[in-house]
Amino acid sequence: MKNIKAFNPLTLIHKGLAAIALVACTASWADTITMASTTSTEQSGLFSQLLPAFKKDTGIDIKVVAVGTGQALDMARRGDADVLFVHDQVAEEKFVADGWGVKRYPVMYNDFVIVGPKADPAGIAGKDVAVALKKIASANAAFISRGDKSGTNAAELRYWKLADTEKGAGYKECGCGMGPALNMAAGSGAYVLTDRGTWLNFKNRADLAILVEGDKRLFNQYGVMVVNPAKHPQVKEKDAQRFVDWVTSAAGQRSIAEYQINGQQLFFPNADK
Repeated sequence: MKNIKAFNPLTLIHKGLAAIALVACTASWADTITMASTTSTEQSGLFSQLLPAFKKDTGIDIKVVAVGTGQALDMARRGDADVLFVHDQVAEEKFVADGWGVKRYPVMYNDFVIVGPKADPAGIAGKDVAVALKKIASANAAFISRGDKSGTNAAELRYWKLADTEKGAGYKECGCGMGPALNMAAGSGAYVLTDRGTWLNFKNRADLAILVEGDKRLFNQYGVMVVNPAKHPQVKEKDAQRFVDWVTSAAGQRSIAEYQINGQQLFFPNADK
């Protein structure tokens, strides 16, 4: 007579639980995408408004890696992101032209401002960004640069080129995000270029105030792109495209417009422009 193994109901329970866990894990992985984004969208608090609304409409979670735009583009080139939300249009267009991104979509804008000590020792207060930087350089005033290849850093370097001047002895690179750069400026009484969104959400202002704003050259455009699955087959193209479609739709654009701090709108949707 053949040996008959005793039936153990716990075995079935354990196997069932393991199967459920596997399915749950697989579903969770399938419904999560990775977004490489500039620090300004994270540190302004915008994603606390956008991502829950997107998940409510689609069921998709987004893991955000907030770095400078240059680092975000590098992440995507390595295949470590599914979608990009950044703000350096020249670099973004080259990224797509080189085949790393499927298509670039404009999504929103705000502007850059120069903040500094209220006493304004270099006398930069006004509208013209190039004139302001010349005065900072001439006075060898303290200026904190992000120095991190971010969209803000790229814009700052364009403005210095426009000013056609050496940067001065007070120029320091921190190699850091917008929040830390603002903290350094607040702690040392330095000037710094920042996007308005991060500034409005920045709490540790100390003696800093906006001194230069309104120059049309301070315009700051944001774009979104799906990473090209032809380069990296693991990219979750469909879910990433769902985010792009949502954030450029009426619902996504309305969510951007509704994000305010102390009654001030931080970003202005322009996907239809």
